[in-house]
This record gives sequence, C-alpha cells and structure tokens, in this order.
Amino acid sequence: QVQLVESGGGLVQAGGSLRLSCAASGKIFSINAMGWYRQAPGKQRELVTSITSGGATDYADSVRGRFTISRDNAKNTVYLQMNSLKPEDTAVYYCNAHIRPRVVSLASDYWGQGTQVTVSS
Repeated sequence: QVQLVESGGGLVQAGGSLRLSCAASGKIFSINAMGWYRQAPGKQRELVTSITSGGATDYADSVRGRFTISRDNAKNTVYLQMNSLKPEDTAVYYCNAHIRPRVVSLASDYWGQGTQVTVSS
C-alpha cells in the first residue's frame, strides 16, 4: 500500500531554517498535487503550500516569501524549505498527496505522520 513518511522537523531559533521532506512509497501509478499542512495546539489544520504535478505552486499569505515547496518526481518526494522562521510557525506539519495507487483506479488523499516544528523566540 501507499504511505508517506516525513522527516526534518526540529527546534530552531527565530530567524533560522529547516527543510522538511516527505517521501511516498508503495505501488504508485501517479502522484498529482502534493502539499503541506500545519496544525498548532487548539487551532484548525491549515494549508501552508501546495504544488501540482506540473510544478505550479501556491502559498498561504503567512508564509509567502519565506517558505518554498518543491518536488522530485523521480523520487516521489516533496520538500518544504522554511526560512526566516517565526514563533508563529510552531506547529505539527503534515504532508499530503493525491495519489493513484497501481491497484486502484481512482486517486485518493494520503497523509504523512506529522513532524513537529518548534521555533523559539
């Protein structure tokens, strides 16, 4: 089956940087859009950024200019480069991908396990 595995979270000082990775594995026919969500304690999960199979990107206003999403289709991996981090960026970050498995005719959303990002002031 298909699964997404995230890595790269951690603790950084304000103004620092982190790079998150999310790799899809399993019997994959195709991967369409991929993206990153985040959820802080007591708050709703929000879409941070997304990228289409063709490379078109979109960003939440709160991260535009500081975060960059990219993907390596050969590795079935999406990345999130986070620069100029602020304490407000502290959250659990979740990878999401719309994937059609080889054994299933229709694509579905898949989620990573989440990785903690903590930014100290």
